[in-house]
Amino acid sequence: MSFASSGRFVRPLVLGLFLGSAGSSLAQQGAVKTNLPRAASGTGGSRAVTTSAQISSPTAPVASAPADELGGWLSDLSVAQAQAKATNRPILAVFSGSDWCKPCIMYEQEVFARPEFAAYAKDRLVLAHFDFPRQKRNQPTAAQVKRNETAAALLNREGDFPLAVVIAPDGRVLAKTGYISGGPAAFEAYLKKVVPTL
Repeated sequence: MSFASSGRFVRPLVLGLFLGSAGSSLAQQGAVKTNLPRAASGTGGSRAVTTSAQISSPTAPVASAPADELGGWLSDLSVAQAQAKATNRPILAVFSGSDWCKPCIMYEQEVFARPEFAAYAKDRLVLAHFDFPRQKRNQPTAAQVKRNETAAALLNREGDFPLAVVIAPDGRVLAKTGYISGGPAAFEAYLKKVVPTL
């Protein structure tokens, strides 16, 4: 019996190729739905899954790191709200799955980790990032998981990933969006439509 004709090895290969193409399709759609409490705790549940084994980690902020290591990104919504009120700047709150959500990883790499976006956001926005990784090695501290879940309960009840939420300094949600292709310039154009004073 030949290697290819046994079927034992061909089926997993075909399934893997299908899942890889499904990941590309999900990236083009712009968002992945998941059950937030289960995604945060890593206990399983029904979730849309991309090809996590084939996805590299993003280079942008990881919410479990201290704020000074995030390049200006905060990981606590209440701190972001206080800073927004003090500076009269809107909040950009980003929800991601940094080690399993391909559109999230693309967003991080193409927009949020870019120096052009950092320069644009520096004096215009209060940045907050809430990450829901699945791999054990990427899990944030218990305290950060609680902060992430609190932010998600307020801003991302639907469990959309990626999700960027624009919040006025007074706490009103102005807009929510999934992945926007086109890099920092396209995302900045979107923000200017939502908050014309930016």
